[in-house]
Amino acid sequence: MPLILGAQSAVDAGYTVENSCRFNDNDEPRMVRTSGTSTNVDKFTLSFWFKLGNKDVDAATLVWFSEGAGLDPQSSVSLNPETAKLDCLTFYGRDPAGANIWELTSNRKFRDVGAWYHVVWAYDSTESVDTNRVKMFVNGTQETSFQTATYPGLNVDGEFNRGGTNTIIGAFDANGTWMNWADGYMAEAAFIDGTAYAASDFGEFDSDSPTMWKPKDFVDDLTFGDNGYYLDFKDSADLGKDVSGEGNDFTTTNLAAADQATDVPTNNFCTINPLAWKPVGTSIYSIVSEGNGIYTSSGAGTGNNSSVGCTMGFGSGKWYWEAKTTNTVTCWLGVTYVNLGGNADSNGYMFGGGNGAYGISTYTGGTNGEKVVDGTQTAGVFAGIAANDIMSFAYDLDNGYFYVGVNGTYVTSGDPTSGASGTGALGALSTTAGRLYYPLIGNGNYGASSVLQMNFGGCPTFTIASGNADADGYGNFEYAPPSGYFALCTKNLGEYGG
Repeated sequence: MPLILGAQSAVDAGYTVENSCRFNDNDEPRMVRTSGTSTNVDKFTLSFWFKLGNKDVDAATLVWFSEGAGLDPQSSVSLNPETAKLDCLTFYGRDPAGANIWELTSNRKFRDVGAWYHVVWAYDSTESVDTNRVKMFVNGTQETSFQTATYPGLNVDGEFNRGGTNTIIGAFDANGTWMNWADGYMAEAAFIDGTAYAASDFGEFDSDSPTMWKPKDFVDDLTFGDNGYYLDFKDSADLGKDVSGEGNDFTTTNLAAADQATDVPTNNFCTINPLAWKPVGTSIYSIVSEGNGIYTSSGAGTGNNSSVGCTMGFGSGKWYWEAKTTNTVTCWLGVTYVNLGGNADSNGYMFGGGNGAYGISTYTGGTNGEKVVDGTQTAGVFAGIAANDIMSFAYDLDNGYFYVGVNGTYVTSGDPTSGASGTGALGALSTTAGRLYYPLIGNGNYGASSVLQMNFGGCPTFTIASGNADADGYGNFEYAPPSGYFALCTKNLGEYGG
């Protein structure tokens, strides 16, 4: 199985994907268009890249594509919600009368929230051998191991390509009830009417890292057909714009310009990892939303502290990101180098118990403006954080210091560019060889709810008034990263160390 473009991978992509589209299931987003007369209803190809978002129970049914005529969709591409098939990739279809039903459901599960996956669905019901009529490719390799494998009959029309039906991206229309929203990011969405292509027509293995699958420029090499489309999401004012030349635009609902992202298959950005948290006992008191960019603590009951990790770690270099709190209830932010599952304290959070956390904490009802250095808290270091403040985090692993700014000014007169002198640094970081630091988010106020909006640069979760990138042009931040500091993404990790 080839490697996916994951959290710590970085290859020279050659072809660069510029944008993706963020789908947040709580917003109930979707894109819809009505298909016209097809070039060949029995042959088509669907190709797209996705990166998973929230993995809570409601988001387990992730429908990326579906097709129907206002009634139950006849075809869909989804992550399966059934218990035995949970998180498995399913291609489902049937003819309009429901007489011929087919399904491919992978044995492999798709759970990595820090990686981009490439999926290709090739359909050709004119093939004499039934197993050749539907093919599933993931990251350049054809899937051959299935929990369920039933194939369409010979010359059965493909519902995805039938005229007069609704092509839906990001949702499922069950008799007029919208449901099963996609959650995460989508890039390079393409549909080919009239030809069953292979994955190699849309991507390729990297010449220097031959197990790494990456996208390639395919637009001029393929014939899209009458119902074909290609969505590159480059126009933030029209995310449903088809740029294949066929003019098959989608109408968008509950998607905005802010949902255009630069977190893409050729440059993967850090996000919150909802699978890497330490709640109290077996309960989870927090949820993650907006493409794994917002952390919300429920504030249910008492003892509801929890810490949540993120998808990318670093062991060298200088790194920058931002966060915003919408209230003053709780704010625990920083990094950790330890395993959340085994090292959080009995209350479920890192900052107040044990070693391994470096950052800040502030909350009402307690002492504002605390710093945390290797798990040790010191109160009254700075004025604290108010609702809607934007915090800047600058971690310098080359010199072993970290800095935190509030609304553009670094606390304790910190100077992240001071290098070895560590002027105004909040504390020293251990630079033990082989140690990786991961951004860490936590709630530490019993019984109270908090909301933390993270911005690692790939798709901000709060409004950016000014817009600043790092020196290499990556990221979108409210404040300029200090000189020599970079956004936490695969291209920067590959160049500056991780």
